[in-house]
Amino acid sequence: MSGFVSFVSSGPGDPELLTVKAVKRLEAADAVLFDDLSSGPILAHARPDADLVGVGKRAGRPSPKQDHVSRLLVDYARSGAKVVRLKSGDSGVFGRLEEELTALRTAGIAYEIIPGVTAASAAAAAAGIPLTRRLTARRLQFITGHDVTGGLPEHMNLQALADPEATTVVYMGKRTFAALLPLLAEAGLPNTTPALVALGISTPAQELHRATVAELPSLLAHIDSPAPVLILYGPLAEPEETSTSE
Repeated sequence: MSGFVSFVSSGPGDPELLTVKAVKRLEAADAVLFDDLSSGPILAHARPDADLVGVGKRAGRPSPKQDHVSRLLVDYARSGAKVVRLKSGDSGVFGRLEEELTALRTAGIAYEIIPGVTAASAAAAAAGIPLTRRLTARRLQFITGHDVTGGLPEHMNLQALADPEATTVVYMGKRTFAALLPLLAEAGLPNTTPALVALGISTPAQELHRATVAELPSLLAHIDSPAPVLILYGPLAEPEETSTSE
């Protein structure tokens, strides 16, 4: 007897940003394996008798090993359960999705992937700006700010990251952007490049801070919040009415 796994993308935290399909899968699930950032009100859509298992990973905190999470998925599915693997944002964006897909394929278990709102889209929407602009931001790139050791990733394409006609979004870059900035400057990125720091997007902890890339290391160092931090820089549009912090 084999069950089925739905990889459900929960969005950045606001349960109203869930897709209709995501809600349907949560309501039907026998077991929900959820990330920390997908907990709270989003889990209210699960059945009262469903198994709710926290398997989230957060930097600097004790977290389940990836092979343990994959084994849980396989074991629940082999018991015949309808399983939801609830991932924050969009499950395909820096969500360790591939390792879990590989485990299911190896075990011969069927699955589906339900996309969702990634934090970059939600941050731009909250700031009242587009991620792309017709004449000045014709390319959009997402990068991770740290590798498996927590340090700045090696072999980054600095020429691409310093492209003045691209909007760059740095996930998980709060602790490493100060090390990245001089590399970007050496690659040609002006210190005056507009930037946006977004944390706790779409949740009660939401904050938005506008700055230049040169001001980011100081700004990031003074952020004392457990909420996830996202960094956007490039030719960002200014809304008609904005403030440096919301």
